[in-house]
Amino acid sequence: MASFRAFLNSPVGPKTTHFWGPVANWGFVVAGLVDTKKPPEMISGNMTAAMCIYSALFMRFAWMVQPRNYLLLACHVSNETVQLYQLSRWAKGQGYLSEKKDEASSQ
Repeated sequence: MASFRAFLNSPVGPKTTHFWGPVANWGFVVAGLVDTKKPPEMISGNMTAAMCIYSALFMRFAWMVQPRNYLLLACHVSNETVQLYQLSRWAKGQGYLSEKKDEASSQ
């Protein structure tokens, strides 16, 4: 019970935005995972690139803020991974990544 009370009253506990901000941001990760089922033609390259930049910036923020926010860092590392995967799907769908494979097989 004492450890739960210590977590509850900690600087990154559920009484602070250091907790609820990352919890809300997990929605981006879930949405990205759900979007992996959609065809690449439905992916917005601009929005996915913006989400990659957003997560990269906030990974640094989560690391530099005091106290360090490991929950926010984990959230944005996960989101960066999902968004980079989505960006690669979009690039393949647009034909940006398939040319190298075609060149290698023709040689």
